[in-house]
Amino acid sequence: MAQGAKEGRRTAAGALAPGLYVVATPIGNARDITLRALDVLGGADAIACEDTRVTARLLGLHGMTGKGRLVPYHAHNEARETPRLLARLEAGAAVALVSDAGTPLLSDPGARLVAAARAAALTVHAVPGPSALTAALSVAGIAMERFHFAGFLPARGGARRRAVEELKDIPASLVLLEAPHRIAATLADLAAALGGAREAAVARELTKLHEEIVRGPLADLAERYAAAAPKGEIVLLVAPPAPSEPAGADRLDAALADALARASVKEAAHEVAAALGLPRREVYARALALKGARDGAS
Repeated sequence: MAQGAKEGRRTAAGALAPGLYVVATPIGNARDITLRALDVLGGADAIACEDTRVTARLLGLHGMTGKGRLVPYHAHNEARETPRLLARLEAGAAVALVSDAGTPLLSDPGARLVAAARAAALTVHAVPGPSALTAALSVAGIAMERFHFAGFLPARGGARRRAVEELKDIPASLVLLEAPHRIAATLADLAAALGGAREAAVARELTKLHEEIVRGPLADLAERYAAAAPKGEIVLLVAPPAPSEPAGADRLDAALADALARASVKEAAHEVAAALGLPRREVYARALALKGARDGAS
């Protein structure tokens, strides 16, 4: 049995098997597309896409046509189009879902259709490939063992600053998307809330002719882009917060001795744990030990 048929992706006759195919497309360089993605886009009965002109151009570059198969599917019509695409899927069609660039659903439309297909017990296939998130992380030199994807922050200043406050203590690298005309303001807000010395990187025009990665402290990057707004697609990465300096045993004991002189063990442990950023249970155990040693010596 052929590998494709074994995986349930093609019928015995070689046609694309029914189901929804979530297909990653290039984020810049048109050659960054997988062979499987080309097979799926070539064999799909319908291709749901953000902008039919963008997808038609991609298909044309690879010798395919989308005539009669391209279905506009974007934030403004997904409520209307989801039931129609779902009906085609239920009738046995193979439908490919693409965004203008990269992996669908990551700050792009598609979640409603995938959820509806899953709810209807229809098959949903991942056709992985390019993603601006992972591309930026792979070349920026920012820690990527753990990261938090925050997508686009709010456009309005007040809402954006509130969103940044929610991000500042996350113990991971931050990955954000931003528009060129807002990048300076976003960097300034991040510098104010997270600290201007926190390392960051602006990844611009990834895989395109003018690809650029600029690293530096948040404050320096904010100043740089305030002076000259960049162009193109931007992924903004911010390094994780520096680990807080652990309190030494002497520092902990001194703080507890002071607190125990005027408060109960429970109250002292609560106060010191909050002040030093230590687990309350550990501080409480140490407070009990110190109190016991003090009471035994008296």
